[in-house]
Amino acid sequence: MISRTKTCTLNGMEGCIVNVEIDLSNGLPGFDIVGLPDAAVKESRERVRAAIKNSDFLFPQKRITVNLAPANIKKEGSVFDLAIAAGILKAGMYIENDRLDETAFLGELSLDGSIKGIRGVLPMCLELLKGGSTTAVVSTENADEAALIKGLKVIAVSDIKEMVNYLNGKLEILPYAAEPDKLPTNPHNEDFDFADVKGQETVKRALEIAAAGGHNVVMIGPPGSGKTMLARCLPSILPDMAFEESLEVTKIYSVAGLLKDRHALITKRPFRSPHHTMSQAALIGGGRIPHPGEVSLSHYGVLFLDEMPEFQKNVLEVLRQPLEDESVTISRVSGTITYPAKFILISSINPCPCGFFGDESGKCTCTPMQVKNYIGKISGPLMDRIDLHIEVSPVKFSDISESKTAESSAAIRQRVNKARSIQLERYRKEGIFFNSQLKVRQMSKFCSIGRQEKELLRHAFERFNLSARAYNRILKVARTIADMSGSAAIGAEHIAEAIQHRSLDRKYGF
Repeated sequence: MISRTKTCTLNGMEGCIVNVEIDLSNGLPGFDIVGLPDAAVKESRERVRAAIKNSDFLFPQKRITVNLAPANIKKEGSVFDLAIAAGILKAGMYIENDRLDETAFLGELSLDGSIKGIRGVLPMCLELLKGGSTTAVVSTENADEAALIKGLKVIAVSDIKEMVNYLNGKLEILPYAAEPDKLPTNPHNEDFDFADVKGQETVKRALEIAAAGGHNVVMIGPPGSGKTMLARCLPSILPDMAFEESLEVTKIYSVAGLLKDRHALITKRPFRSPHHTMSQAALIGGGRIPHPGEVSLSHYGVLFLDEMPEFQKNVLEVLRQPLEDESVTISRVSGTITYPAKFILISSINPCPCGFFGDESGKCTCTPMQVKNYIGKISGPLMDRIDLHIEVSPVKFSDISESKTAESSAAIRQRVNKARSIQLERYRKEGIFFNSQLKVRQMSKFCSIGRQEKELLRHAFERFNLSARAYNRILKVARTIADMSGSAAIGAEHIAEAIQHRSLDRKYGF
């Protein structure tokens, strides 16, 4: 007796449909799983056996062979439990429904027959819908996540008995309904608002430029000057996430198993602030089976590296590729996986080991060589990939004690949205969305400048010994500043402001 069911597994960010074939034959009782299963899949034999018995069904005393096709793809995890159990119950005549070709089963089994949630349900359901499945039987834990996929009928069940009764028509279960288009009206973190930041108007302006054009930022200043708070306020002025962006970020978190309660659609732009002791694999992604790293978990959001020189140099250097390509490719023996990594990098730096180099108080006790070595922990090529270099001065008492409320994040976000809409219209046929994504071949078209602007840029290029990449970064930032002022052309004042935001090139010679 042969039965067939369907399930899905993960290959990076994408799902891969797996057909589960069950053969029950006479002979010595046995239970074999073939099709490149890993240890977790092989252990499903005991989970399935116990779950069926404890659900008051008779486990077949026959030779059971389970084939997971296609056989050339490595099968991992516990997602196959429910599909294997459904196939065995169908072959054992407990399930009388013969129309299971369009139904997929996703879930892990407990020994008592209850069905647990799994990670990666969202990309799996997307792939199942593309593959022709109309129904997905999932755990109640994954129901909200699976129901985000329009066109797929989601049946949420809590245990094997409930699933069998539904498939046999003895129990009516309505398809689980979700409303993915209705995102929260305020998808921003209200804990951090620029209205609470006293002073630092120059830094706020730079962060507004970063939000408007998607530019990377490094802030350098003494301890207590507000670098961390300013960085945490940045997501509050970023544009609202579109549903497609939310769905893509949710897919990443689903694959990583980081969805809260396994059913939340992520509607706030991610803000990731990893500790400086992290490894390369934690930052970029990795493991035996590559999982998303911090650069991918920051997709469409912000990656904040506090005290950047404290990170290991080899860890920082792996940021080069994702900063340029907006994706990261991880190669392992099991295969090559690419994860998206379209984020804004915000980093903070103390100017020296003690943190007070250049401060008016004269507290700094570091030698020039110590200052040079400390800043030198960040390589020139990496710093070249950061568009805005901002000096953060200590906050004055007059600013702290002032009762006047600063401009709110909501007001700043309106200007950011206006600048972003200009860029979306300009690049609608170019395959990019904002200025920081401009390629060299596109810059001659969208960042052309006049004679006065060229002379100003030439003078800065020669005086500060800028690289070709820094030249392009200045032009991109100037393009954003021009958009914020509503100017179609890049003027000398826009170039001058962009040059002012390369303070590390001017002061430390990067």
